Amino acid sequence: MTTRSSAGVRRHEIRRRLLAAVLVLLLAAGLAACTKARSGKASAGPVAGTKVVVGWAGAFTSANAAQSPTAGNVDIAAATRGRFGDVVDGQFVPDTGFGTVKIVSESPFTVRYDLAQPAWSDGIPVDAADLLLGWAGASGRLDPAPGADAQEDADSVPRIDEFARSIDVTFPHPRIDWQSAVGAPVPAHVVGRLAFGLDDPMEAKQAVISAIRKGDTTALAEIAEVWKKGFDLPKKGAVPDRLLLSSGPFRVDRVEGAPGGQSVRLVANAGYAGAPKPKVARIDLVPPGAQPVAEAGAGLDIVQVAPTAENRAPIHELELKDFTVTTTNDGTLWTMILNPAGVFASPQARTAFFHAAPANAMIQGGGGEWASAYAGTSSMVTSPDSAAYKVVDEGSGFASALGTPGDDPALQRRTAGVDDGARVCVLYDRGSEFARGAFAALQAAAGKEGWGVADCGSDDVAAALPQRAWDAVITRVPLPQTPDQIAAQWGAGGSAALTPFADPSRDQLIAQLAKTTDVYQARDLLAQIEASIVRSAVALPIATNPRLTVADRGTGGVSVRNGEAPSLLGGAAAWTSAR
Repeated sequence: MTTRSSAGVRRHEIRRRLLAAVLVLLLAAGLAACTKARSGKASAGPVAGTKVVVGWAGAFTSANAAQSPTAGNVDIAAATRGRFGDVVDGQFVPDTGFGTVKIVSESPFTVRYDLAQPAWSDGIPVDAADLLLGWAGASGRLDPAPGADAQEDADSVPRIDEFARSIDVTFPHPRIDWQSAVGAPVPAHVVGRLAFGLDDPMEAKQAVISAIRKGDTTALAEIAEVWKKGFDLPKKGAVPDRLLLSSGPFRVDRVEGAPGGQSVRLVANAGYAGAPKPKVARIDLVPPGAQPVAEAGAGLDIVQVAPTAENRAPIHELELKDFTVTTTNDGTLWTMILNPAGVFASPQARTAFFHAAPANAMIQGGGGEWASAYAGTSSMVTSPDSAAYKVVDEGSGFASALGTPGDDPALQRRTAGVDDGARVCVLYDRGSEFARGAFAALQAAAGKEGWGVADCGSDDVAAALPQRAWDAVITRVPLPQTPDQIAAQWGAGGSAALTPFADPSRDQLIAQLAKTTDVYQARDLLAQIEASIVRSAVALPIATNPRLTVADRGTGGVSVRNGEAPSLLGGAAAWTSAR
C-alpha cells in the first residue's frame, strides 16, 4: 500500500477547494444568466461602448501599491483591487461584497479577515493565501519592506480556516487600524509563479502559504524579491498580463508612455462580483495638458485642478453650462507655524501674535475669489470633514485660547513684553497665490496691532525651512491620517516635525491612540492631542487646501473624496456616461 506525503495531501486539498470555489463562481454566473433570460432584462453592468476620459497627472509604476504607495499607484489600485473597506473622512466604510472584518478576541487581540467570494480577473479566487501574503508584506515578514510594522507583528503567523477563505491575525496589541490592517494587494498565485516557477495556481498558492507559515528564510527571500520588484512595470515594451490581474471593478487594459506623460486604459472587469458593478465600459486616464479646464467637455470628461485666479472665470462658465464642479480638500492644510525662539520665545508672545493674525483674513486674502473653497479649520490633526472634528474642535480649547482675539491685541502684545514694531520675519512661498495673499493679509492685520511683519518670502521654502532664520512661516502641510503621521509631525523627534516643541504627555496620548479600537475614545484622544498643541501656541491652522473636480454634463455619478489619494477613482464604479 502506498501513501501520499503530507505536502501532496495539502496540494490535493487546496486544488479541491479551489476547484470547488471556481465551480461556485461558474454556477453563480449561470444562475445570473438564467435569471436574465427569464426576466428579459439585462443584468446590471457596463453599457457597451461607453467611455470616460480623465485628465490624470499620475504615474502607474507598480501593480503593488502596498509596496510602492505613490499617488498614481494608489489611484490605480483603488479601481482594480477589492478590499474590506476604505477610510472616508476618518471613518472606516466596509465593503461586505469583498468580505467582513471582526474582532474575535480582545486578549490576545485577534481579528478575523473573512472573504466573501471575490476572484481575480483570471478566474482564480481571492483566498486566504492572498490575505496571508498581504499580512506578510504589511507586518514585516518580508522585511525590509518600506513602511512595515515592527517585527513583533510577525511573531504569530495567522491561522487559516479550513475553507481557505479567512485568516485570524493575532496582533501584539490592539490597533486603531485593525479593519484595514490586512488586505490582498497582489495575487498570491502570481507571486508563487514568479518566485518558484510554479505554473499551477494551486501549487503556487500553497508554496506561498508554506513559506510564510514555516518561516522558510530561503523561500521568503524569493517571495520578498517578487513582492518588492516583481510587480514593477517594465520601462519599455508591453506589460505582462500577470501583473495586471484585478480583483476590483476595473482592470488595466493598456499602459502607454512613460511617467510624466503616461496614459492608462481601464476596462470593466467582467469577473467582478462586488457592488456596485461598473456602469461604464472604459476609463481612459490621459495627461491633462497645460490647460485642462479648456479641455473639459472637449477632450476630457473629468479634470481635477487647484483653484486659481486664472481659472475662476472659465470654471464659472462651465458651471453655467451645467458642468458639475465639486470642491474637496487635497489632504493638506494651510497653517502658520511659529519658531519658539527670539521674539516668540514665550507662549504669551506667540498667543498675542495669533490674536493679531485672524485666520479668516488670511483665507480671504489668499483665496481671493475662491475664498469660499477654503474650509476654515481649528485643528492640526483632524480634517473638518471628519466625524471627529466637532469633538476635537470643542475639546481642544482652541476657540478660547487662540481663535478669539481679545479686546485689545496691541495691549496684549505689550503685556507679553513685546515692543512696538517688533520685527517678525515671515517665510512663505512666493510662487503660491494663496501664500502671497495670506502674507499680505497678515502683514496688514498684524501691522495695525504694532507688529513689524517683514517679508521673508522664498522661491524655495523647502530649503529655507530647516535653516530656521524665520520667526513665522505660512506653509502647507499634510493632514495626518494615522497615529504614526501625527507622531511624525508632533511627536518628540518626529521625522516631519513642524517645530521643535516636544511634549512627553502628547507622545503618550499618540501611543494610546494607536492602540485604541473604540472610535469615540479615539475622538477624545484626538481632542487631547490637539489641546496639547493649542497649549504650546506654536501653530495656527488656517484652512484645508481645496481641489476642484470638474465633470462634463454627460458624465454622472462622480463622487469625490477628501484627502490625497484615491480621491477620484475610488468611486469610479458608480460613474455613468451619456456617450
